[in-house]
Amino acid sequence: MAGGSNRRRWLYGAALVAVLGLGIPAAWEQYLRVLCPLDLSMTNQASTVAVDRHGKLLRAFTTAGGRWRLPVTVEDVDPRFVALLKMYEDRRFDTHTGVDARGMVRAAWQLAINRSVVSGGSTLTMQVARLLEPRADRTIPSKLRQIVRAWQLERKFSKRDILNLYLALAPYGGNLEGIRAASIAYFGKEPKRLSIGEQALLVALPQSPETRRPDRYPGPARTARNRVLARAVQSGLIPSVEAARGRSETIPVARKPFPMLAPHATGQAHRSSPKQKRLHFTYVKHLQTTLENLILEHAMRIGPQISGAAIVIENATGHVLARVGSADFFSAARAGANDMTEALRSPGSSLKPFIYALAFENGVAHPETILEDRRTRYGSYAPENFDMTFQGQVTARTALQHSLNIPAVAVLNEVGAPQFVARLKNAGAQIKIPDASPAGLALALGGLGVTLSDLAKLYAGLANGGKVPELVERLDLKHGRAPVRRVTAPVAAWYVADILRGAPPPANARGGQIAFKTGTSYGYRDAIAVGFDRHYTIAVWFGRADNGAVPGLVAREFAAPVLFDAFARLGGERVPVTRPPGAIVARTSELPPPLRNLRKDTGKTLAATRSGELKIAYPPNGSRVDLGLTARGPDTSLLAMKVLGGEGPFRWLINGAPLGEADLRRQAQWKPDGPGFARVSVIDAKGRTDSVLVRLE
Repeated sequence: MAGGSNRRRWLYGAALVAVLGLGIPAAWEQYLRVLCPLDLSMTNQASTVAVDRHGKLLRAFTTAGGRWRLPVTVEDVDPRFVALLKMYEDRRFDTHTGVDARGMVRAAWQLAINRSVVSGGSTLTMQVARLLEPRADRTIPSKLRQIVRAWQLERKFSKRDILNLYLALAPYGGNLEGIRAASIAYFGKEPKRLSIGEQALLVALPQSPETRRPDRYPGPARTARNRVLARAVQSGLIPSVEAARGRSETIPVARKPFPMLAPHATGQAHRSSPKQKRLHFTYVKHLQTTLENLILEHAMRIGPQISGAAIVIENATGHVLARVGSADFFSAARAGANDMTEALRSPGSSLKPFIYALAFENGVAHPETILEDRRTRYGSYAPENFDMTFQGQVTARTALQHSLNIPAVAVLNEVGAPQFVARLKNAGAQIKIPDASPAGLALALGGLGVTLSDLAKLYAGLANGGKVPELVERLDLKHGRAPVRRVTAPVAAWYVADILRGAPPPANARGGQIAFKTGTSYGYRDAIAVGFDRHYTIAVWFGRADNGAVPGLVAREFAAPVLFDAFARLGGERVPVTRPPGAIVARTSELPPPLRNLRKDTGKTLAATRSGELKIAYPPNGSRVDLGLTARGPDTSLLAMKVLGGEGPFRWLINGAPLGEADLRRQAQWKPDGPGFARVSVIDAKGRTDSVLVRLE
């Protein structure tokens, strides 16, 4: 009798489930009054992701509970996966209102026969309800609760929204939740790129995520996958040939690591914005990946304690396309946690181009100006070339291309070390001089500290006609209008770019493609190479993070090849910097006399005019300038003019008439209409003037 009574109770309960599942509105509304509002807080507990400029995943972070739950929508998934999912889990998903009546009848019958919930008749909407309100028991009250919650979900959300919730919350074993996390962890790819066998496995896993985990139970995982494929063939969703290919695919027996690109930058961004779920970077994923591999590969060749760093800049925008902070983020031996793109290091000779740029801008020199490369002493300081030899008389072009130390020091002596440092700081670079000592001539050889990021930014300024870009790494942050910073004038920037494009390339590299410069610091502690074309700038560094010496670490042999390799991996053709108007392209003998040799009095004149005095340096007042003019009329001879001191832009006047527009350059040219006297005047931005009278012949 007792057995019959129990059986009747089960039948009554099953019938109740079926009736409620068929949707009696009055009963549902009554039940809703005793339920709390639907809790959707779990939908906001997603993993933070860092993505590149195209939305590709750079790095993901676990939730506060230690779970991988990556954001995902239907658009991120192969449509065939969605079709497989509906076919296997909920054929009438697109038409029911949260509860499948036929499914509930089947579940009620199974409940009556087996006296326990077998299939449950759950729709995808009901599964979402269970994921939002996890309950361990599988009883009639819990099933009733799921039904009502499913009805609420259908009233509140569209079918697409409900499907998005399922794709984001479905369990896949361990701490994996959502199709995207599972796809990356098991197959190392985004869900849009899954094969049919991989899709079938991920359709089957959420039904029993722990007992079918492929990394622990590959046998049950394979059986479940094949069952999905078989049913897909029966339903006509896929042909049997494709199902056979799916069954032949291997089951992943280990989880793959989640991407962790640009760990220094992404980690810092996550710490500074812990509540932000999407960190949008300017980086390009494939470039970041290849550059990280390139730096690690070469650091391993150099030594076990060697780190490396690199940065790629889009010159026009200042966008950082890739940043490698260290050779191996997880290596204690290489101090990988230190971001070496932001560490103050000695630049070696890599700042020499900016010394020459300042000289070109101020009219102290021209690329074809003759410099002396011979033993020279400045008080107690006597610079030496790297190879301990002397070249005698060389042009500024040759001196910079071959990184001769003595000519660079001579040029710095003329333009002034304090003025040089001030120019770098005004351009936005953080410069640190050791022990707070005054700026001296040793700065020409790297006697200061600068970060690789700032160094790259300065070189990007050379590519931009002297205008230094502000570096931008996040597209999800608001960036105000940055002040215009210049490292030099456009003509001087082009002179330097043209010189460096002709520098001899490292072994097995093609020259004439990029403008580049290397720098090896004192004691072989830093090897730096920086290069640019019109569109991109790349800077590379190798050394020890603890500033230890590395015997034989020469930039030309270790950093320069990596620089050229990085440009090759950047792809595309290299485009040289555009020549600006006003650049003088001539041999030494064709230059105006003051530019043929480095004038030793120019530095004194510069020093005298730093206080604000405006002075025409050439032509001198009262001088006679032989231009080969004749009384028969004008020819092609030009009078070169240059100004010192004052503040640009400068407006030149000839006999009181303006000569073109005001210009930041300190040099100008004028074509006389014949021999005779001419009054040459200049006015600076503050209205200061100077004037000279010259006789042209």
